[in-house]
Amino acid sequence: MTESFRRSGDHQNPYQGAQQHASSPVNPEWPPPPAYQPMPGAAAGEAPTTLLAEPVAQPPRSRRRPRGPVALLAAVAIVAAAIGGGTAYGIQELTGNDTAATSSSTSANVVPSSQKGTVSGVAKAVSPSIVEINAQSNAGSSTGSGVIITGDGEIITNNHVVSGATQVKVTTSDGKTYTADVVGTDSSKDLALIKLQNASGLTAATLGNSDGVQVGDEVVAIGSPEGLTGTVTSGIVSALNRDVTVSTDEGQQQGGGNGQWPFEFGGQQFNGDTGSSTTTYKALQTDASLNPGNSGGALIDMNGNIIGINSAMYSAAGSGSSDAGSVGLGFAIPINTVKADLAKLRDGSQS
Repeated sequence: MTESFRRSGDHQNPYQGAQQHASSPVNPEWPPPPAYQPMPGAAAGEAPTTLLAEPVAQPPRSRRRPRGPVALLAAVAIVAAAIGGGTAYGIQELTGNDTAATSSSTSANVVPSSQKGTVSGVAKAVSPSIVEINAQSNAGSSTGSGVIITGDGEIITNNHVVSGATQVKVTTSDGKTYTADVVGTDSSKDLALIKLQNASGLTAATLGNSDGVQVGDEVVAIGSPEGLTGTVTSGIVSALNRDVTVSTDEGQQQGGGNGQWPFEFGGQQFNGDTGSSTTTYKALQTDASLNPGNSGGALIDMNGNIIGINSAMYSAAGSGSSDAGSVGLGFAIPINTVKADLAKLRDGSQS
């Protein structure tokens, strides 16, 4: 810039001393020349008036990086564009939040980093969101489980747990008991939504993405088998898309009053007779131990996300409900089926 400025005329730097020869080296303490050419019409050798009015050169502005949330969002966007499939990992590193998932089923991580991938970590994180349900009806009593999905007490469970109930009591993991109202039911999917009265500040579960579940994924089941509140079992997803047929009849769904749920699989009846009115749905199969009372409880991935609502269990051929017990074949309604049905249930559908 200095050389090009001097070539535009014979102008001599005003800060150059009288004794300094024109061929002397450039004084490094001189201010840099202006970043513009002299104004049109200026006489040869005459310095622009703006230079004289501003003899002290201003240091060039540095392009400071924005700080705070704006900078963070920009950085996240750049990383997302650069790494494609690794977006979740990039966001985790930039924000410092442990939200990246190791499972294919979902991107959320409910389990603390120090306990990631452990059954104890999943149990500790999710147990506060699992409840025990006791329903009274003209056919008798039913014990099952449910999953809290909102802090004010919306709970997802199986339709066969609360079908025909005249009174529903719910016990949370901390021992508090609430009265619940049945908001909506869908017997075709064996789902129901109930709502606790005068509840607030509850721990809502995180609903995952069952479409990403794969055979062999580790899972945890939490529920109240035989009224044993907060029981935790673990296993794997052993099959996908199993056709399970359950009763849509209120009396049949109560299962004789002990919380068992009659269902049909492979052309055989289990845990009692399903009756003449039935519905079939696609289920996740698991070897996590399920027993009567697990109905409506959670099947959970190792990040702590709900991937299914436990709904049925296999027992030896010809066994009655009193002989039912886990033999390592249980079935759960995929959580994406639940999410697709949630608006209908909230609208109060009774089907």
